[in-house]
Amino acid sequence: MLQIQVKTFAELTKEELYQILQLRSEVFVVEQDCVYQDIDYKDQKAIHVLGFKNNKIIAYTRVFKPGDYFNEASIGRVVVAEKERKFKYGYSIMEASIEAISTYFNETTIKISAQTYLKKFYNSLGFIQTGDDYLEDGIPHIAMLKN
Repeated sequence: MLQIQVKTFAELTKEELYQILQLRSEVFVVEQDCVYQDIDYKDQKAIHVLGFKNNKIIAYTRVFKPGDYFNEASIGRVVVAEKERKFKYGYSIMEASIEAISTYFNETTIKISAQTYLKKFYNSLGFIQTGDDYLEDGIPHIAMLKN
């Protein structure tokens, strides 16, 4: 079972921040073979949604209020450790992220920049594609919106 915690940047412990950066690097840089600037000075503005299993962060997102990333509230850096994906924790972490946006920002409209191959996953959570595919850091993405 996934234990969810929601924290501001200031509330993160050093160990949690290290685990977040390690997980993002493990998946986005190493697994997806994508060299990009993950540490972008946006973590300080974000609300962090942490998914713990056995006291280790295995799922994560960061959420933003309108204007901090997109004009709409947004969810980004959606990640689940590879060996944990079979448990469908992506749904749990996204549902918690949608709830965090409602709780922290009183918003229901959410924009994401999704990797194209995950379109059906995000559709199942109420997100609809808006516009054409585009490349972000060399990986096909689509803009998606949930109202």
